[in-house]
Amino acid sequence: MSALDSPIPHKIHLDDTEPLHCKIESAHNVGGHVEYTIKVTRGPLPDRTWVVSKRYSEFSDLNDHLKQSNIELPLPPKKILGNLERDFIAERQQKLQVYLDAVVSHPFLSHHIEVKRFLDPVNYSTNLQEVALQQVSMFFRSDPGFDVVEPLPLIGWRLRKRYLMILPKSEQKKRLMLSWTEYGPDQCLSERDISAMMKLLPSFQHAFLYPVVKGYCNESGGLVIRDFVENGTLLDRICQTKPKQNFLKKYGLQKNYSPLTLAEVKRLGRQILEIVRHLYEKGFHYGHLHAANVLVTEQGCKLIDIENAILGLPGKYRPFAVQLKKIQTLEALDVYGFGHILYQMVCGEPLNSPTCDRFRADLPADVRSVLESILSTEACKGGMPTLADLVASPLFAVAPTFEKPQIKIPSKLKESLKVAREAVEKRLHLDQKLFAQIQRRSKVEARHMSEDEKRRRKKEKKKSILTDASDSAEKEKPRSKEQPSAVSSPPSAPTSPLPTSSVPAAPTPPPAPPVPANTAPPPLPASLPEAAPGRTALLSSIQQFKGGLKKTVTKDGSVPKV
Repeated sequence: MSALDSPIPHKIHLDDTEPLHCKIESAHNVGGHVEYTIKVTRGPLPDRTWVVSKRYSEFSDLNDHLKQSNIELPLPPKKILGNLERDFIAERQQKLQVYLDAVVSHPFLSHHIEVKRFLDPVNYSTNLQEVALQQVSMFFRSDPGFDVVEPLPLIGWRLRKRYLMILPKSEQKKRLMLSWTEYGPDQCLSERDISAMMKLLPSFQHAFLYPVVKGYCNESGGLVIRDFVENGTLLDRICQTKPKQNFLKKYGLQKNYSPLTLAEVKRLGRQILEIVRHLYEKGFHYGHLHAANVLVTEQGCKLIDIENAILGLPGKYRPFAVQLKKIQTLEALDVYGFGHILYQMVCGEPLNSPTCDRFRADLPADVRSVLESILSTEACKGGMPTLADLVASPLFAVAPTFEKPQIKIPSKLKESLKVAREAVEKRLHLDQKLFAQIQRRSKVEARHMSEDEKRRRKKEKKKSILTDASDSAEKEKPRSKEQPSAVSSPPSAPTSPLPTSSVPAAPTPPPAPPVPANTAPPPLPASLPEAAPGRTALLSSIQQFKGGLKKTVTKDGSVPKV
């Protein structure tokens, strides 16, 4: 394998879409001011954890950066006197925890570069705007046909994607927009394949695909040049904002959403489905369908940012897809993204949760049916429709008329795209399994620490103690109620302990009375134990003796002879 065929080495392995979780563990008085120790975790894995220390003034600076969103955040007020008292520090720590929870749980605030720098200063300390300008200047050296007008603010939620307004030298009145982004964690194509695909993008022609003027890539990332659209995206249309504003100001706190009419929903929805389905039929995977990637023009909707799949960027709804195990493919991810677009077109406000089981009562029946088939908990567990199923639904039955599209990808590049798509889907599957394992572990821990479980364990422990005490008492009782043996025997005298030197010996019992001479011997038992041969012969001779015994004469020799 040559150097051009090998995958480009990643400089950044971070997935910026992974959520950051934080907890303030302690507060310390350091040199006359209080520092709060924050434990930060990236994603669900507990081993990707680090600690940062922040002062209250740094919380205040972060809040100043987020004020342009017009979102009211619960930052505790500043206090000059008594701010080192123990009770006040403990109370402020709790309030700052509430503030951080509100920031990291918000779908737009959590992606702001200042929030990332606040919680992860090591990986987000680089000035991304300067890096983008350096990369763009290198491109202009190789293609000096453009002039930079001005850098645009962060008009999108991707913090590594930077935008510039440029002009072609041949047409000074035509405004173009250039977007630059670094490679993402899903970048699986080789340098040669990425370069070939970026050069191929300007040749893609479809009625519902916004054309690319020029595509370029190097070892760090890629850029794309398109015509600037004054109307902005579908999300700008719904939120009634200007496309060149900062995304926090555009999409932060909205009070006047403008939902689309049912006729517009049917027309634009079918156009979106047509272009996404055609891309998959041609072997190009997308995975980035959301309202900010759809432009609205006089001719209808236009899909943009198809280069994201080539550069390996993770999709906007990937964190939700990790929690939904039925989203196994990138096509299913785009179906899920279309469900969010449809929800926002008819309701105005975005859906900030993975699923939704309660929809507005005034929604038309066919709209409600499609939303339930994609976004309901039952659909996300049982399976969602395909792009072909959505196109065939009654809501999008009216097919648009458009010219024949021209999207041609060489077979060799199609095979590379297929391999890259399988690698992206495999990473998604692994994250889904990991999330499910952590969820099961959390449920077990929560059940183990619940009040009902604590009472049950306490009851079982008390019962076990009583059982052990009963068993011990039974073992200590004297064995006075033993069962009698089968053969009766005379009662034996109770045994007494051996005499000691201090206790006198017991008197000798009297001898047993003599047995009378005419008493017949007791009969022998029916069966005797087997004896030795000599003993058996002696017993036999005694039993067979029938003669009488001679009377003995005793000679007393103890009397002295005179």
